[in-house]
Amino acid sequence: MDVTTLVGIDIGTTKICTLVADVDEQQNLRIAGMGIAPARGIRKGVVVNVAEATAAIAESLEQAEHASGYEIHSAYVGLAGSHISALNNRGIISLNNGHRGIQSADITRVLESAKAVSLPDNREILHVIPRSFTVDNADGVKDPIGMFAQRLEVEAHIVTGATTSINNLVACIQENQVDIDALVLEPLASGEAVLTDMERDMGVVLADIGGGTTDIAIFIEGSIWHTTVLPTGGQQITNDVAVGLHAPFTVAEEIKIRHGHAWPPKLTTTGPLDVATFGEEGQQTIDPEFLAEIIHARTEEIFELIMQEIKRSGYDGLLPAGMVLCGGTANLSGIKDVGRSVLGMPIRVGTPQNLRGLIENLSEPEFATGVGLLQWGLNHQTQPTARRRPQRQPNGILSWLKKAFLPG
Repeated sequence: MDVTTLVGIDIGTTKICTLVADVDEQQNLRIAGMGIAPARGIRKGVVVNVAEATAAIAESLEQAEHASGYEIHSAYVGLAGSHISALNNRGIISLNNGHRGIQSADITRVLESAKAVSLPDNREILHVIPRSFTVDNADGVKDPIGMFAQRLEVEAHIVTGATTSINNLVACIQENQVDIDALVLEPLASGEAVLTDMERDMGVVLADIGGGTTDIAIFIEGSIWHTTVLPTGGQQITNDVAVGLHAPFTVAEEIKIRHGHAWPPKLTTTGPLDVATFGEEGQQTIDPEFLAEIIHARTEEIFELIMQEIKRSGYDGLLPAGMVLCGGTANLSGIKDVGRSVLGMPIRVGTPQNLRGLIENLSEPEFATGVGLLQWGLNHQTQPTARRRPQRQPNGILSWLKKAFLPG
């Protein structure tokens, strides 16, 4: 059986997740290994300390290699952060007088034409994604291959990012002797894992609420129409809890996960909660409703920011399929109720589907990006990204650190 291997690395604000998957000849993904490490040196999806981020990525890679039995040589890497922006642009080319059918080379040429946009020196293009094509006077064409025409136009969605932020992330990956098959905008990857074809066709907004950012992507008529990254997420909710309860951040995160609820009217927790706090007392007793009110206020604000972005895009009237939530914060109790109240649209929590292999806990919204990177690679792959080998060797900054600080 013909089997290839793909690797995806989701670099988030709170965790780094590396997934290794085999792909069989039926194009099925089978998870072969996973590595999860706490994120370090990353703030709001952007690298702020190269050494710390490199070491955290290495930890995730080593876990995934140990679990899968593969040595990782290259990977599809997720990219986010508030430095991401996008625009739509048209490209036009002339064809050979309509004497032959449109070929893949023509698609490449017209997309190159669409890339002719003026960008500052500190920004670069990450994706050029066709929204639709116009073949002579026929618009709304999804796949023009084989059609005869004299002119080909494309409406393309162009995603850009800050060069320095991109280079810092690339350096962290390459320092671990891993090549990058592609940098993939994280909401695009998440959409691969959790959206249905019907939702994409009807009009849907994807909101990936992670630890430090909320990634938004709007899909209409089967194509991506709008993307952006908001610099707010689950950590801001936790921080509000920590401030409101005068509690350490780690304690606030734990109580948010165990007892937190974003919609006070549906709160089911009864009885007071004991919470560790700062100060001489060391502990306090709180009302669960007070906790819910804190969480509700920040969650409502996140959805209001999402609503502002949807309206700014101009597509707020074209989303009958509503919103699909993913990311770790999507597990927060009551979050769908808050979203429906603010947005006035259907909302569901999206989880990766049809997984095989080592899938324990992967069918959760927080793994949408990691699984989606594998799916993106499956649709765009050019070569395997891992091969069998018994053990990984330390390298780069990690090798230097071990030589400098470890005996022998």
